Amino acid sequence: MTPARATPAAADSDSAPPPQAAVIGLTAVVAAVTDEAPRVLVARRMAHGLATEAQRGGPGIPHDSPETLPYGPFEPERHRTLELGLRQWVEDQTGLSLRYVEQLYTFGNQYRDPRELYGGPRLVSVAYLALTHETAVAGSGEAEWRDWYSFLPWEDWREGRPAVVDHVIVPHLRAWADAAPDERQRRDRADRVDICFGLHATAGQDRSRTLDRYELLYEAQLVPEAMRDAAAAARTAGREAPPVDPMRLTVAAQLGTPLSVDNRRILASALGRLRGKIAWRPVVFDLLPPEFTLLQLQRVVEALAGARLHKQNFRRTLQQSEMVEATGRTDDTGRGRPAELYRFRRDVLRERHSVGIGLPLVRTGD
Repeated sequence: MTPARATPAAADSDSAPPPQAAVIGLTAVVAAVTDEAPRVLVARRMAHGLATEAQRGGPGIPHDSPETLPYGPFEPERHRTLELGLRQWVEDQTGLSLRYVEQLYTFGNQYRDPRELYGGPRLVSVAYLALTHETAVAGSGEAEWRDWYSFLPWEDWREGRPAVVDHVIVPHLRAWADAAPDERQRRDRADRVDICFGLHATAGQDRSRTLDRYELLYEAQLVPEAMRDAAAAARTAGREAPPVDPMRLTVAAQLGTPLSVDNRRILASALGRLRGKIAWRPVVFDLLPPEFTLLQLQRVVEALAGARLHKQNFRRTLQQSEMVEATGRTDDTGRGRPAELYRFRRDVLRERHSVGIGLPLVRTGD
């Protein structure tokens, strides 16, 4: 699905400077699960990143976050392929050698980088999803591991429906829907709110619609990135930036930590991809040690799904899938009775085309 993006008014303005050539960037969503928490690698802006502000042909983005996903420019003379270029940038910036890597999506919408409004080049970012184990990162504070849900707090339902959904998101999205200019748009907005957040679904929200939920919050201007972009577009069109409603600032402060440019959109896309792949590819085993307990495996799946699983049904699903096998050893590090250790059966990859883990979610009241 192509990420939606509100088109700035400056796109139709004669005052907008002519665009420069496009720049191809490589962006990495580097994910791990540590102590039952989904983690993502976040960097400060790199001096050796895509370009300096002067090279980009305009000032910095007002009120933009200094935090970003690891990135770097694609350099054809240095990088034989896009993926090798990404691996090189991540290793240069963090010291990490990536394991599992797959291309996520190419983000190239006009004005996704607001500096394009000032005559900067179109920024086309080829994003990759990488799975690894959390280890110390190199450098002097350039990069650090952060909780994934600190950026997307409405996605973590492991302790039940997040309070921010009922107390902040839904009331303001309802008000946004009611403020639509006509009845058709009002119904359309209201339907999208209901579907994205599963307000009337007995099974709750669709866990993989992470990008849809972020896009809805962006369109309703409830996240700071949307307010930042609207202000930049107005200034470039020769208008005064619209006044910022203090209420919206209060709301935005409760909706997670922003990232530079549209990196939270990329992060939401990556989370949706991971959640979708759990059911048909054994990606979770790239986040586990070679030997693990069934509880460790369950906690990793729950961390990515953002929901609790029914323990007995989960283990029954594993038994039927024949994806794991006992090692004959036990884990004696925890409290209580030692837990049996298992490993991933790689032979299963040759036996069937689709190899994944079902998600028997805990229902309300279980």
